[in-house]
Amino acid sequence: QRLRRRKRNQSQLSRVRTAVKRATGDAKSADALKAAVQLLDKAAQKGVIRRKTASRKISRLTKQHGASK
Repeated sequence: QRLRRRKRNQSQLSRVRTAVKRATGDAKSADALKAAVQLLDKAAQKGVIRRKTASRKISRLTKQHGASK
């Protein structure tokens, strides 16, 4: 059971990291930001990452996205 959960959490975390990298990459798009925010929220709901960590990451992403315009 522990191994199954770990595998699931690792894949979820990997998806979150990839989405965040896409959102902060050279081609910053609103769609990439939206996808990253949704994945971060979902990961926080499932307990993969802590709620405040997700909130902090979302805040920094949106702040960075707003400054680039």
